[in-house]
Amino acid sequence: MSLVVTDLQCSQGRPRQQAGGAAAGAATVRSNHRWKVLGIGVAANASFSATFSGIPATAVFLRSGYHLGNGQLGLVLGLLGLGVALSELPWGLLTDRWGDRRVLLTGLGATAAWLLLMAFLVVPSPAHIPGVALLAAVLLVTGLLGGSVNGSSGRAIMAWFREGERGFAMSIRQTAVPLGGGLGSLALPSLASTHGFAMVYGLLAVFSAVTALFAWRWLRQPPIGEDATSASDAMVPARPTPLRNPDVWRIAMAIGLLCVPQVAVLTFASVFLHDFGGMGTAVISASLAAVQVGAMVMRVWSGRFTDRHGNRRSFLRLFSMLSAGAFATLTLLVFVVATIPGWQPVLATTIVATLIVAGICVSAWHGVAYTELATLAGASNAGTALGLANSFVFVAFFLVPVAIPGLLVVGSWSGVWLSAAICALIAWPIFLRPTPTGSA
Repeated sequence: MSLVVTDLQCSQGRPRQQAGGAAAGAATVRSNHRWKVLGIGVAANASFSATFSGIPATAVFLRSGYHLGNGQLGLVLGLLGLGVALSELPWGLLTDRWGDRRVLLTGLGATAAWLLLMAFLVVPSPAHIPGVALLAAVLLVTGLLGGSVNGSSGRAIMAWFREGERGFAMSIRQTAVPLGGGLGSLALPSLASTHGFAMVYGLLAVFSAVTALFAWRWLRQPPIGEDATSASDAMVPARPTPLRNPDVWRIAMAIGLLCVPQVAVLTFASVFLHDFGGMGTAVISASLAAVQVGAMVMRVWSGRFTDRHGNRRSFLRLFSMLSAGAFATLTLLVFVVATIPGWQPVLATTIVATLIVAGICVSAWHGVAYTELATLAGASNAGTALGLANSFVFVAFFLVPVAIPGLLVVGSWSGVWLSAAICALIAWPIFLRPTPTGSA
């Protein structure tokens, strides 16, 4: 009898041991492979950011090479952002339906092919100058295709990282936006001036193609039983789909509003420092670099901080108020200098420092906001939620550069920065209040 019992115990023990070994192996795979998935998300966002921010950085050469007026230049660059705004939500819906791998490969591959086609067919030459309508159309399509990377890469991170890690991971992903934008802004203008736009579009095509190759090689679903998407969704009650969830819409709209002052800094800070502050190129470049570096550092820190304390909603509301206060202070300083010209030398350094602080405050919260939004929607619906938010973000990227020249006519720079402060202040009550058990 004891022999029978022993055999039975052994036969029952082996599957348990095998199951335990499989679980341990899956956990090891997750621990090692999730950083590759995060790297793909960073690379995808950086490659698109290099396109989205790098092409506008060549504005002087676009204007001369394509024989554009200032109004035409604003139109073609604005349509690049409009294309992203229009495509973000459809790409997000497709991500939740098809999966992040298929959408990211499709979007990156199509973007690479389109940019390569532009390098051959839509570049100015002594024999032919492409018309403004053609240039506007191809940049619109570039935005439509490039919008695929945001929701799909974010959903992949939600699948591979668990609650308590996602804020940090998503914030690292968001550092790719200033990183890619900075690299594109640094490399593409000199490339356009020396080698022309065929090299500009060709290099951007290579970036997208290489990132697509990495995604094809390493981006996949987590091992069976280790999918954080399923685990996360199973821990909460049934909830409405993102487009029927008022809380998702609130956070998405608040993200869009808080991006308005950020876009104002990114697009017109150099003009402000030059025209109003009388700053030289060195001070302007150092100031903008300080904003970008500070934003990257704060995004990583904020993700880790909110993961540890579970206070994402409080953090978002706090930085809405800090941003509003920083831009209100900048408004007051500009008003004083404008009304009392003798104060300009005294307050010049303070104005630069305040602009840097305001730019960092209004750029520090992105990873936290996207993590909260995706968590609220459910990880399996993260693509749709992130696509909705990015639609509002890129509407801001389209409208703000168009609106600022009008504000300068009506209210000077005080009006510009006061409007930025008001948008940040309006975002504060729209962001959700903390729940008694935390935001996660």
